[in-house]
Amino acid sequence: MDYERVIFNIKLQLHKESDKLANLCNSIAFIKELPDVSWAGVYLEKDGELVLGPFQGKAACNRIKVGSGVCGTAFKEGRTFVVSDVEKFPGHIACDSMSRSEIVVPIICNDKKIGVLDLDSYSLNRFNEFDKENLEEIVRLLIESNVF
Repeated sequence: MDYERVIFNIKLQLHKESDKLANLCNSIAFIKELPDVSWAGVYLEKDGELVLGPFQGKAACNRIKVGSGVCGTAFKEGRTFVVSDVEKFPGHIACDSMSRSEIVVPIICNDKKIGVLDLDSYSLNRFNEFDKENLEEIVRLLIESNVF
């Protein structure tokens, strides 16, 4: 599945369903169908930590400290991180030891950081600027649709 199809399916889901959790869960499922994505999900800020939210893939870390790993750093800095080789990222948290690359997009609503969208791959160099642009668009779409 490509981004055009993922975005189409998310928009269709958002149009048909009003429940925020159902929409977030299915949106993550559509994102997980992108080629060579081993894990896709969100972490949401709660009491100063990032707590695991809806996801698709192997079991994941339940909590991540703000500023730790790729997710915690992307949240703290409020910017997207594209990591070609997670083993070269200082302090990388290996929830799945098979993961080789990662992209993390912060979720910011009304100037408030509320979480991150996280994707992993078993391939090195899986994510790039094209992925960054499309995943940031998906996060904007979910924010505008009041999913968060």
